[in-house]
Amino acid sequence: MYNQQEIDKIRYNSIPEQKLLIGSKWVKAKQGKIQNIISPINGEKISEIQVSDEADVDEAVKSSRAIFEEGQWSNMPPAAKKKVMHKIADLIEGNMLELAVLGVRDNGTEINMAYKAEPGSAAETFRYYAEAIDKVYGEISNTSNDFVGLIQREPVGVVGAIVPWNFPLMIGAWKIAPALAMGNSVVIKPSEAASLSILRLGEICLEAGLPPGTLNIVTGNGRTAGQALARHMDVDVLTFTGSGNTGRQLLEYSAQSNMKRVYQELGGKSPNIIFSDTDNLEEAAKVSAMGIFRNSGEVCVAGSRLLVEDKIHDEFLNLISNFSSKLKIGDPLDIQNDVGAINSESQLQSDMNFVKKAETEGGIVELGGKRVHKETGGFYMEPTIVSSVKKDMDIFQNEVFGPVLTVTSFSNEEEAVQLANGTSFGLASGVWTANLSRAHRMIKKIKAGTVFVNTYGGSDNTLPLTGVKQSGNGSDKSLHALDKFTDLKSVWMKL
Repeated sequence: MYNQQEIDKIRYNSIPEQKLLIGSKWVKAKQGKIQNIISPINGEKISEIQVSDEADVDEAVKSSRAIFEEGQWSNMPPAAKKKVMHKIADLIEGNMLELAVLGVRDNGTEINMAYKAEPGSAAETFRYYAEAIDKVYGEISNTSNDFVGLIQREPVGVVGAIVPWNFPLMIGAWKIAPALAMGNSVVIKPSEAASLSILRLGEICLEAGLPPGTLNIVTGNGRTAGQALARHMDVDVLTFTGSGNTGRQLLEYSAQSNMKRVYQELGGKSPNIIFSDTDNLEEAAKVSAMGIFRNSGEVCVAGSRLLVEDKIHDEFLNLISNFSSKLKIGDPLDIQNDVGAINSESQLQSDMNFVKKAETEGGIVELGGKRVHKETGGFYMEPTIVSSVKKDMDIFQNEVFGPVLTVTSFSNEEEAVQLANGTSFGLASGVWTANLSRAHRMIKKIKAGTVFVNTYGGSDNTLPLTGVKQSGNGSDKSLHALDKFTDLKSVWMKL
C-alpha cells in the first residue's frame, strides 16, 4: 500500500493555480476571479481555484451538448467505451497515493480512510460501470403476434453533477461513471471546499481517451456556478449530494428553468440501535464509535444517534466512551492518527455550537466537545459523546456533520422504532441484536434507505445508496443508479 515516508515525499508538493476544464482546454474563469484553497491540516493556503459564473457554466454545458450530439461518446461502440472507462480506473489506481494525499490536503480526511474511500472506491466504481455497459439490455414486451413492443434505454444527454467536500472523488465517481456508461456527457461542479481531486480526475479522463467535452469541470461556489448549472436550460438531469437547504433550492431552480429531473442525496441523522441481547457489546461499541468518528463525523450515513436499550445503557455508554477516548486525533497525513481534521473553521464552529446548545437543553457531555491542536492552525475537534439526549432537542433532530454522537435510551422495541423514525431524515440506520426475528421486524419498520445489521457502515457497488423522507431520492451505486441517466423509449411496431 504505502508508508509514512512515501506520504511525506509528496505531502508538500506545490499545487499550481487550478483552472476549469472546458472541452480539451484548461482555462481561467472569464471574470478572472479566484478563491484560495485553505488546508484544514494547518489553516494554510495551498492553491487557488477559479470562481466560475454563469458564462463559464454556459460554455461548459455547450461543450457537453456539442460532443453529445456529435456522438463521439454517445454513439461509441460499447466495447470501446469499456476500454476507456477501464483505462480511467487503471490511471486512478496508478496514482492512488497522489490522489489520496491531494484530497486529504484539501478536505482533512485521515489518510488511512481516504486511500480506500477516495481513489480506491473511485477506481472500483469506474470498473463496475464499465462492465455494465454491454450488460444492460432493452426489453421486448409481451403483446399480440400482430405487434412487437420494444422498450429501449437511451442516454438523457447532458448531466449536471454537484458534489460535496467530504468524499469528492468517491461521490464524484458515483455520478460520473454511471452517467458516462449510459452515453451521456457530464458537467460537474465540485465543492469550493474540496475541488482538487475532481480536477485531477479530469486530467486522468483526458489521458484515458475520454473524448474532450464529455466531461467538463467548473469550480466555484454554489450561489454562482451551482445555481447556473441547476438553472441551465440545456442540462437534462441534475444529480446532487449535499444539504437539504441546497436541495430545496435546486428543486426551485429546476422549476424555474426546463423542469430537469433532480436526483438528490441530502444527508441524514441516522439511528444506531443497540439491543441488550447483542452478542458482543465491546465489538458493537468499537464499530459504532468508528461509525460516527471516522472522517470526523463528516459522513452522510454516520451513525450519529445512538439508541441504547435501558438495561445496558450505562454499560454500553462506558464501553463506547472508553474506546473513543483512545482515538488519536491529529494530522490526517500521519498514518498513526485515527481521526483527521474538520473540513473548515466554520464547520468546526458549527459542530461545537451544536454541543453547547445541547448542554443548555439538558444534554450531558460525557466525552470531548472541545477544539484541539489549535496551535497547528488546523481545524480539529475531540470525538464527542452527549448523553441524556431527548427527541425534541436540536442535536437529536438536525445533522451536525461532525464528530458528535448523541445517546438516548429506550425501554422496548416499539419505543426504539419511534425514536429511530423520529426525525425528517431517512438515509441509513443500524440494528444490533442476536434475535433474527427482531432484526427482520426492525428492518421493515425503520424508515431508511439502508439498514446495517450487527455492523455499521460499508457495502459495495452492488447495493444502492438511497434516501427516503428528506434524505433524498434516486440511487447512487448499483445498477439502479443507471435509471437516473437514461430515458425509456417505447416502440410499437405493426408486423
